[in-house]
Amino acid sequence: MEEGLVCQWSVFRSLLAILQWWAFNVTVIIMNKWIFQNLDFKFPLSVSCIHFICSAIGGYVVIHVLKLKPLISVDPGDRWRRIFPMSFVFCINIVLGNVSLRYIPVSFMQTIKSFTPATTVLLQWLVWRKYFEWRIWASLIPIVGGILLTSVTELSFNMFGFFAALFGCLATSTKTILAESLLHGYKFDSINTVYYMAPFATMILAIPAMLLEGNGILEWLSNHPHPWSALIIIFSSGVLAFCLNFSIFYVIHSTTAVTFNVAGNLKVAVAVLVSWLIFRNPISYLNAVGCGVTLVGCTFYGYVRNMLSQQPQVPGTPRTPRTPRMMELLPLVNDKLDDKV
Repeated sequence: MEEGLVCQWSVFRSLLAILQWWAFNVTVIIMNKWIFQNLDFKFPLSVSCIHFICSAIGGYVVIHVLKLKPLISVDPGDRWRRIFPMSFVFCINIVLGNVSLRYIPVSFMQTIKSFTPATTVLLQWLVWRKYFEWRIWASLIPIVGGILLTSVTELSFNMFGFFAALFGCLATSTKTILAESLLHGYKFDSINTVYYMAPFATMILAIPAMLLEGNGILEWLSNHPHPWSALIIIFSSGVLAFCLNFSIFYVIHSTTAVTFNVAGNLKVAVAVLVSWLIFRNPISYLNAVGCGVTLVGCTFYGYVRNMLSQQPQVPGTPRTPRTPRMMELLPLVNDKLDDKV
């Protein structure tokens, strides 16, 4: 009887973790698109900087004030040698995600972000000469095919937004690979990762945001009919972006790797559906099919990776690299995984 209750509670906790993760993720994405499209706040660098500031404050409060997570001590030298390069790539990843949201629909951006597994494998193979079994390469075929079909049939296609999202995938993959090498020896969780990376990202982005968008923001403040209520929405998206990272920590510890992968891909489908209901961007039949094929491919890829990781290692056989799922899905604004806010 007690075992049954424990099992039921475990399932309920996993479901609750997944639902709150979905809620935070979809809300952050929709709010960002609303900020760019409906509030006419077309400043992706500043939005990203606000998110980093809120996340840096949130990480400090969770660790030092509320003491919900213990601080993982990092050598001062390692902060610059290891964490700063990751923060730089992390910053590029978030900025490109926000830039793509300004120019293309949420549905298209989320589908392109699902290309991240393919870019991760290609980078590890080309740059780091890592070995991958044929099943990994085969699992990438539906992902690539779905992305191509979605891109060709996208009715609101924008070349700049498309490449911003695509290079965002490369930045996410680079961050994932750097996490595997640079953070070796540190068992970071998502909160400690944000705690260390968000201040660096704020420092990197603050000056470019002021120089490139400062005058535009001043003009927006003077012309917008309700600037203060709009600013509340913008800063609220930053707070929710930090809450998204906290929810990722919760869902990672409440589910299995397979459940996490499937839930992540279903979350993309939920984000696409909700964004279409709100913004009503036109989606053709073939475009929807391409999105579906991509998500099925991502789920299959995750299944293959998990299956291979469970197999016993044969001596002398190269092993397919395995990246911690926490670092794959660690976003501030968008994810895929990874990741991320």
